[in-house]
Amino acid sequence: MPRPYVLLSAAVSLDGHLDDTGPDRLLLSSPADFDRVDEVRASVDAILVGAGTIRADNPRLLVNSPERRAVRVAAGKPEYPLKVTVSGSGDLDPTAKFWHTGGKKIVYTTDKGAERARALGLTADVAPLGPDLDWRRLLTHLHDVRGVRRLMVEGGGTIHTQLLQQGLADELQLVLAPLFVGDPKAPRLFGPGTYQGGRLRLVETRRIEDVVLMRYEPTAPGAGPLSSAADHHWLALACELAAQCPPSRTAFSVGAVIVAADGTELARGHSREGDDPVVHAEEAALAKLDPADPRLASATVYSSLEPCAHRASRPKPCSRLILDAGVRRVVTAWREPDTFVEDADGSGLLAAQGVEVVVLPEHEERAKAPNGHLLA
Repeated sequence: MPRPYVLLSAAVSLDGHLDDTGPDRLLLSSPADFDRVDEVRASVDAILVGAGTIRADNPRLLVNSPERRAVRVAAGKPEYPLKVTVSGSGDLDPTAKFWHTGGKKIVYTTDKGAERARALGLTADVAPLGPDLDWRRLLTHLHDVRGVRRLMVEGGGTIHTQLLQQGLADELQLVLAPLFVGDPKAPRLFGPGTYQGGRLRLVETRRIEDVVLMRYEPTAPGAGPLSSAADHHWLALACELAAQCPPSRTAFSVGAVIVAADGTELARGHSREGDDPVVHAEEAALAKLDPADPRLASATVYSSLEPCAHRASRPKPCSRLILDAGVRRVVTAWREPDTFVEDADGSGLLAAQGVEVVVLPEHEERAKAPNGHLLA
């Protein structure tokens, strides 16, 4: 289901701590970095923190710059982003600054927690998610019901950990402060557990006074039917490749990327690539790999249009090429229309052979864009 772009934001000591164990909050960022955080807050639709962070830090979570707030209002947005908190128990402090500053607020909780939260008389909407907290359901609700397209998550460590482990974080903005905490009891940014494999992609480093900002994006594909943040990145790249195809009146423009389980890009291709006027995107990408490459068995093929089930220009359609390569997972944006082939169902052919096919319809319009002349 569609969900917001999820940006995790945190500052840590050199030994990975979010805070010390003293009574006052440890200031890890520099003044210039606090201003950068204010700029990021002004750019998002909602800011989320856990109930534990509200208890420990008592944050206001405001856009402090009047100029940035004015820009938001001029763009037709609320002066302040929506403030979001999560509490399974509904155990919240109604006197916290979170409730008494800024604009609208919402509490996500369980069915039991909702009863407790509503009894507190909070100036916030209360949204129960069922018997347990469900991050995918929460994000879908924010997207579909509250119109949130960009979500900034400011903690705490448990929430950062859960979102990363479930593959739901699109970006990590990590600030490294030049000090040590050294206390094993002090809170850390990330907890133990099973994370997605592979290395994150470093997209920016920036010195800000005496701290360093590092921006990372995940690369590892999702597993099974559940999409990950990286799935959206790779499928967006496939859609970009589709836009590079030489135009045609007799064939779709499609892009494809093959990605290993650890997030390594293995190959990419697009329709009519090079000197071959009839080559398909998945075909072009697979041709660049050794058929015996052991990484193919756990790889994901991303294709802007579902792999074809029938074709006249080659002996094998792309769905058969994918099966022959041993790939067991395909992510696509768009099911093939009947423009050239009636009842085309590459996804069905793949699924019948045990391949997991994931459709992310939020990318459909981008996938259709270079094919508009065929769909009119």
